[in-house]
Amino acid sequence: MRLAMRWRLALPQALAVTLALAIFGRFTIMQAERAQLAAYRERLLAEAALACSVLGERGGEPQQQALQALAIAHGQALQARLTVIAPDGRVLADSAADPATMENHAGREEVQLAQRLGQGVAVRLSATLGQRMLYAAIRCDALGGSTVRVAQPLTAMQQALGQLERAVVVGALGATVLVVLASFLAAARISQPLQRLATWVRTGQQGSAATSLPAGTYEEVRTLARALDSMAAELNSRVRSLAEEQNRLQAVLAHLSDGVLITDAQGRIVLYNPVAIRLLGLPPAPDGLSLPEALAHPELIGTWERVHRDGGEQEAIVELPSRPAFLRLIVTSLGSAGLPGELVVIQDLTQIRRLETVRRDFISNISHELRTPLASLKALVETLQDGALDDPPAAQGFLQRMAIEVDALTQMVQELLELSRIESGQVPLRLESVPLAELVREPVERLLPQVQRAGLSLSLHLPGSDVRVLADPERVRQVLINILHNAIKFTPAGSITVSAEAQGDEAIITVADTGIGIPAADLPRIFERFYKADRSRASGGTGLGLAIAKHIVQAHGGRIWAESQEGSGSKFSFTLPLAVGPATGQADTAA
Repeated sequence: MRLAMRWRLALPQALAVTLALAIFGRFTIMQAERAQLAAYRERLLAEAALACSVLGERGGEPQQQALQALAIAHGQALQARLTVIAPDGRVLADSAADPATMENHAGREEVQLAQRLGQGVAVRLSATLGQRMLYAAIRCDALGGSTVRVAQPLTAMQQALGQLERAVVVGALGATVLVVLASFLAAARISQPLQRLATWVRTGQQGSAATSLPAGTYEEVRTLARALDSMAAELNSRVRSLAEEQNRLQAVLAHLSDGVLITDAQGRIVLYNPVAIRLLGLPPAPDGLSLPEALAHPELIGTWERVHRDGGEQEAIVELPSRPAFLRLIVTSLGSAGLPGELVVIQDLTQIRRLETVRRDFISNISHELRTPLASLKALVETLQDGALDDPPAAQGFLQRMAIEVDALTQMVQELLELSRIESGQVPLRLESVPLAELVREPVERLLPQVQRAGLSLSLHLPGSDVRVLADPERVRQVLINILHNAIKFTPAGSITVSAEAQGDEAIITVADTGIGIPAADLPRIFERFYKADRSRASGGTGLGLAIAKHIVQAHGGRIWAESQEGSGSKFSFTLPLAVGPATGQADTAA
């Protein structure tokens, strides 16, 4: 766990001060120890000189027994150990031990220094007494060059140094505690403004920061806060600009009619629009999806790979039978703009291909429809030119047949003009509230004689008189007549059923027959101009009736559709908006 800022500021200072105090305390103790040793050394050297003078006053070299007694007496007077050592290292007298039992002292450091330099000092563990001793020795010429040595245990000095060391440690600990507290308080005074600054910055990220810090904040922190505030304002401005650009880009992509994909340097999708998802059948969020996986078509993948490898721009047009759909893929490298990846534009050519097919079929159909009457007229004219004019009865027959063909051409032109006017909106609808039953019954009764002549039966199922629709009666009757004509024409035997009912806010009118039906391949196109199923090519009519019916129904805001199974009859239905509520009754009429 990370330490708080105040601890991170206080602890290094406290450690530094503690280390300094430890070093200072150790240095103080060492200096005290040196001073104590120096004082002891000077005192012991003075006492050794005093002993030399006292012993030398005896004159001559005293007997060893007398010298031993003098050493003991003088050692007691000095409260120290006194030893007299001959120049050859023999111990002549010692105030603390029997000289006869003591080893030769010629090798002692202080003795060697005294014999060579006149005096010597050494600190070591006494082999005789088992204590750490300070030895001070001088060469005493009054005793024939013997060495007078005074020794004293360092126990008292060590005890004094121990007390001093304890006092230093206690003082250092106390000073350390005071330093830690002072450092902590100082760190707190430094960290609190920084914490307030951090709180101020976090508040600013939420859009509600104050313009200035509270009173009492350090000027340095205020300067930092103003710099941060300025930087935050600049960053917010840039973020808003980037967000606006992103929103504009997303809005443009969302409303484009073409699909758009943008990939990164590795070919993964990073940007897309809904049209691309729909055209390629991608998951709702294809972020990170590999583009070859998204395209899933060898030619499309190859186009992208060439651009990914070589740069530039490539395009391909393919058909996807599984949809079905025609797609145009345009892949452009973004390297020229200094960006990694590629821009992929997917255009849906399905509708354009369908319109091209409709246009070709329209030209083919109208050519077929015009060819027959024109060929008949040409044959009749040539026949008249070849001499039929000289035969009045024959010429009259030819002229009547020519009139029939001209009437058929005239009807076709009139229907084309009417269809064109309906499509362009030049034919205004005279909408009124009309009883649905009355609207359907009239065209059915008008065509009832044709139904009877064809040997068919007709059933009529109508709602009550309270069901009304908002419609142009003449145009709706035209729709019904066109549909009924087809039902009569393509039902060799059987029955026709006409029904109308209210569902929700619309009325549904249906004409069902038991005729030859419509092939499944032709069913989606039967409402196109001049489009005829193969079985109806030889029949009369212009092929415009259902196209006119579709546009009239759509002009009313309704829908029209057909259901059929080849050999099992057809059912045509269309809707009209209701003028009042749903039906409350049902009346059936059969003819």
